[in-house]
Amino acid sequence: MALLNDLLSSLSAGNIEIVDLTNKLSATTPGLTLPEPYASPHPFELEELAAYDDRGPVWKQHNIHVGEHTGTHLDVPIHWITGRDGSDVSELPLGRLIGPAVVLDFSAEASANSDFLLETSHVKAWEEKHGEIPDNAWLLLRTGWDSYAQDQDKFLNADETGPHTPGISAECAKWLAEETKISGVGVETLGIDAGQAHGMDPEMPMHYYLLGNDKYGITSLQNLAKLPSTGAVIVVSPLPIVGGTGSPARVYALVDRN
Repeated sequence: MALLNDLLSSLSAGNIEIVDLTNKLSATTPGLTLPEPYASPHPFELEELAAYDDRGPVWKQHNIHVGEHTGTHLDVPIHWITGRDGSDVSELPLGRLIGPAVVLDFSAEASANSDFLLETSHVKAWEEKHGEIPDNAWLLLRTGWDSYAQDQDKFLNADETGPHTPGISAECAKWLAEETKISGVGVETLGIDAGQAHGMDPEMPMHYYLLGNDKYGITSLQNLAKLPSTGAVIVVSPLPIVGGTGSPARVYALVDRN
């Protein structure tokens, strides 16, 4: 009880800051559009049911229509064929949705090259400076891409060869999935894979390796620039959808400001 009281006191006094890492959901939130014959996720939509009128004189309410993989969302193992026998969203251990946040800042590199890829050597160099990535941590890749989060064209940055957005190489994806004890990876882009990952071997390696090794992914994160490289705690709160392959999530971090 004393620990929880200390936490509440620190929050109240402003010694611990809550940083929202979530992109707002609206009709303008960028979404994934897949080529035919594949089905694209439903964009976010509010369907008004009542608004203090004859449909409901003293209340307002909506239905929501949205794909599982829209906005800031969580990818879980059954989203990919390599994790098809794994957990759905409702089955995730809560202890793995809260953990240390480690921020790797490669925003300068991504600004210079929209196809920048994080390599294992980058992660190991980061560890030499900041220490080994803790067990149950979330590796958060900062690229500055959150500045485009409400602009579909800039966020996708696509041409005739497909999207051009930064991400993680196939070799690094395999290493993170198989050689580390992280809970997951978070990115600022539309998906956990780089824009050109459809041409990698294997195709979409972050999905292939991460979800196939019982690890998770978060996309479309915001405000990573407000987090320290180490020391923050991340909280990931998806909807517990039975059978869900993913879910829009509220994601935030607790940061010690003492």
